[in-house]
Amino acid sequence: MALKVRLARRGRKNLPIYSIVVTDSRNPRDGKFLEKVGTYNPLVKKDDPARVSINTERVSYWLKQGAKPSDRVATFLGKAGLIAMPAQKNNPEKAKPKAKAQERLKEQEERRLAAEEAAKAEKEAANAPAPAAAEELAPAEAEAAPEAAAEETPAAE
Repeated sequence: MALKVRLARRGRKNLPIYSIVVTDSRNPRDGKFLEKVGTYNPLVKKDDPARVSINTERVSYWLKQGAKPSDRVATFLGKAGLIAMPAQKNNPEKAKPKAKAQERLKEQEERRLAAEEAAKAEKEAANAPAPAAAEELAPAEAEAAPEAAAEETPAAE
């Protein structure tokens, strides 16, 4: 029997919820299965932990028995650390940003670089005058010291 770990759709029209199931690969998508090992809710935000829930112990058991995960389930298992993360496919050309979006991104990048340069220049300006001012004070003090010594000594008249 060729075992698969795959998604079985449930829920209703326009409100999908998937069960992660272990089944014979010849069974229909929503047909009978050996065990339900998790759920997937695509309507929840990607960073929400409730989006994918997996019983890792049972999945690892079935993987040891020779079950092969589907592409989508392999991604879930990779993120859970049960298997090596599969290679992600490239986005299609349609998904790439259009001209206006690219211009916006370019402007944001330029603004970010300008802000970094300004911050760097401010840091240098703040650090540079302090040592220069100390150097200016040191010669001024050195000049003032001989004058003070000259004033203290009595004049030979």
